[in-house]
Amino acid sequence: MLKAVILIGGPQKGTRFRPLSFEVPKPLFPVAGVPMLQHHIEACAKVPNMKEVLLVGFYQPNEELNRFLSCAQQEFKISIRYLQEYAALGTGGGIYHFRDQILSGGPEAFFIMNADVCSEFPLPGMLEFQKEHGDTHCFVILGTTANRKQSLNYGCIVENQQTSEVLHYVEKPSTFVSDIINCGIYLFTPDIFQHIGAVFQKNQQEMLLYPDEGEEQSNGWHRAEVIRLEQDIFTALAGQGKLFVYKTDRFWSQIKSAGSAIYASRLYLNQYHKTHPERLATNSEGKPTISGNVYIHPTANIDPTAVLGPNVSIGTGVTIGAGVRVRESIILHGATLQDHSCVLNSIVGWDSTIGKWARVEGTPSDPNPNDPYAKIDSETLFRDGKLTPSITILGCNVNIPSEVIILNSIVLPHKDLNRSFKNQIIL
Repeated sequence: MLKAVILIGGPQKGTRFRPLSFEVPKPLFPVAGVPMLQHHIEACAKVPNMKEVLLVGFYQPNEELNRFLSCAQQEFKISIRYLQEYAALGTGGGIYHFRDQILSGGPEAFFIMNADVCSEFPLPGMLEFQKEHGDTHCFVILGTTANRKQSLNYGCIVENQQTSEVLHYVEKPSTFVSDIINCGIYLFTPDIFQHIGAVFQKNQQEMLLYPDEGEEQSNGWHRAEVIRLEQDIFTALAGQGKLFVYKTDRFWSQIKSAGSAIYASRLYLNQYHKTHPERLATNSEGKPTISGNVYIHPTANIDPTAVLGPNVSIGTGVTIGAGVRVRESIILHGATLQDHSCVLNSIVGWDSTIGKWARVEGTPSDPNPNDPYAKIDSETLFRDGKLTPSITILGCNVNIPSEVIILNSIVLPHKDLNRSFKNQIIL
């Protein structure tokens, strides 16, 4: 049997996702109409013999997470549990801490996935690949090709081109190492815990040899448990004949910033043609004009003269007035777009209102469309002392008055604006 573990991080993480992560844990942010994590869980549930999905992170269990888990369990008919770490233990520390839970029931292998990636999740392909490599004790990393410059922002993999063995692994190198990058999706056998255990022992040994003055013991124990799969495990395993890379040419992207959520939404909406055609809106009499891929929640109320798309997703209970134009945007639940407003390259927060004839516009942060290997750039918020032009984000409960323009700005929650703004963070 198989299991899957999804690493969901915690409240200190996902800071680049603010102000959207103030309202909802980042892994539950809706991408293409469903919570980010649901795409992972759906991919896991399709794998034959998958018995359980475990979420590991250090969010306090909350109403939203519990509701999501119980709905997902019913929908996908699979056991889904949340295991809460007592602190951030790193990508290897968390799974080592809960190794008994992961190994209970005796899975032959298990997937590990980072919650902030958007992908077609070629899990059956990874299993097949592991079988082909004969040794059931081999570990598989999902890799994809990036361009030379952008590869420096990821874990880079040098492979043996005949056998696909990972010969060398470097996390975020300072100079070019390889254009094959780590996608943050792995297939392990229980043997991986021996390797993580060895690092844990080594950390403990070092703690005993060099205890920091004045540091409390409990803190020291925590420090030994912080283990990073990428730097501590993969770098050491590379070249030992145990670690292999399965390369995919299907779509893959990271969801680090709010801007990358719009791009991820586009990738998933595109995939819906194959997986969920019923989720895509179509043109019909008395309905709004749809161009390209659009997801509309059945509870949304939209005037038939509105024009939506491409790449738009509309959440629960959203109201859209006459003549409204929405493109390349995510409209979250309860928002109201009044008549003739225009929303481009933006995320409109929960319960926000955009007045009549107002224009809310951002600058897309898409990868270069002419480079098939381009990934999304994780831009810094500021460059040369100026706010980098990015998508416009309205936090929850923001009111935009009529006839103003909000351009390339980030508006924090609960603001009533009274004029136009551009290139600003409105605190």
